Amino acid sequence: MEETSKNLTEHSYQYIKQQMEQNVLAPGARLVNRKLAAELGVSAIPVREAICRLASEGLVEHIQGSGAFVREIGREDLDELYVLRDLLESFAAGEAALYITPAQLEDLQFIIDELREITASIIERKAKHATPSQFDRWVDCETEFHQILIEASRNRLLKKVIQDQRAITDVFYALRQLKHKIITPQSAEETCAGKEQILDALKKRDVDLSRQIMSEQIQAGRRDVLAFMRKQERGKNAN
Repeated sequence: MEETSKNLTEHSYQYIKQQMEQNVLAPGARLVNRKLAAELGVSAIPVREAICRLASEGLVEHIQGSGAFVREIGREDLDELYVLRDLLESFAAGEAALYITPAQLEDLQFIIDELREITASIIERKAKHATPSQFDRWVDCETEFHQILIEASRNRLLKKVIQDQRAITDVFYALRQLKHKIITPQSAEETCAGKEQILDALKKRDVDLSRQIMSEQIQAGRRDVLAFMRKQERGKNAN
């Protein structure tokens, strides 16, 4: 009975989180227990527990007297997450240079090839930015790339700290909120080039260079994302 309850809560959690990532439940949307329970075909209890878990992870906020709402990650939140990512993932990249396996190097190359394919399709369309489907593929690739690097570091404590702090998942969750216009042909090209530099440093087992390039890439992403958010804010204020 207890195991069934846990499974229902986990199922509810994954469903709601996916709806948030796909922007079906957009930032500011109210999470209605009964409606979500009906969609899932479960009682309100696992849904309530799932929402509490999402709230503990900072993805949902409870407003007294109003209910639970999908939290919008602001510019200051994202800035702090990028600082944390730089500290943790730069170190992870250096450790990965010592321990990464040939299979993991192949996996990273495969991801870069897919990112190159997406970039080429954006350029071929002569578009100013990615389509929503291209954007989703892009973010999935980025997430997997960084997760492989962390696995390759072989540092269990570092992996746990990164998972507990959600430094990667929260950043990419926020990027999904910002939507597809953030990926331009120029930013896509620069990201691919940076990933190739990291891969080359890893192949050479160069610890310092791997750390340096990872730090530079994260800081570049930080600048681009925060500039995009400022531009969006100006547009809202102008309206």
